[in-house]
Amino acid sequence: MNLHAIRAIYRFEMARTFRTITQSIASPVLSTSLYFVVFGAAIGSRMGDIDGVGYGAFIIPGLIMLTLLNESISNASFGIYMPKWAGTIFELLSAPVSYIEAVIGYVGAAATKSVMLGVLILITARFFVDYEIAHPFWMICFLFLTAITFSLFGFIIGLWADDFQKLQVIPLMIVTPLTFLGGAFYSIKMLPPIWQKITLFNPVVYLISGFRWSFYGNADVDVRISAVAIVGFLGLCLFVVWWIFKTGYKLRN
Repeated sequence: MNLHAIRAIYRFEMARTFRTITQSIASPVLSTSLYFVVFGAAIGSRMGDIDGVGYGAFIIPGLIMLTLLNESISNASFGIYMPKWAGTIFELLSAPVSYIEAVIGYVGAAATKSVMLGVLILITARFFVDYEIAHPFWMICFLFLTAITFSLFGFIIGLWADDFQKLQVIPLMIVTPLTFLGGAFYSIKMLPPIWQKITLFNPVVYLISGFRWSFYGNADVDVRISAVAIVGFLGLCLFVVWWIFKTGYKLRN
């Protein structure tokens, strides 16, 4: 294992984040704070508890997950797309660096940024609402697993994309709507029965439900199913990355 190569890629990607700290860190935290002001304070004060949890506290896991998914995909896809766009990826492919080491460097940096944002949002939430974390160990596990999985997913998007517009298609047109419809701001138990069943086909429901369980001990879906869903998607992403480097898809041409 070429640890020097992993460290070099990781440090380069992290340095890029701190060069654009306003866009990378401050902007997502500010946007999430506005959600707390509008939904938590203005709307939440007029709503009752959901499963025994105040509305302002109830939306914390959903807001963290919304930011985590989008930022993981964005950071990883942009990180690997730029070398493709600039042509420097061929230097990486010809260097004595295996694809495993490259993936660890890029995905590790993207996941680190996302986890940092998740923690910052968790700290920011304390200024607006009171909350407790019933299962802190599992909260950390879900946080890291989700960040790593969707950073891998973003890495795949970055390899697949041919232009900058394609980098935004899946996050904006698919992931964000699925997150809003996946119970980020409500419990799916509040929906009519037929829509509760339809919503279960939304994979993001399982992520948000499992993450919310780690906070408050209740969930819309069995937490074991949520854990299997995230691990299964992680395995699928690993397989796709392996296949891309094995076949050279979108790399050799």
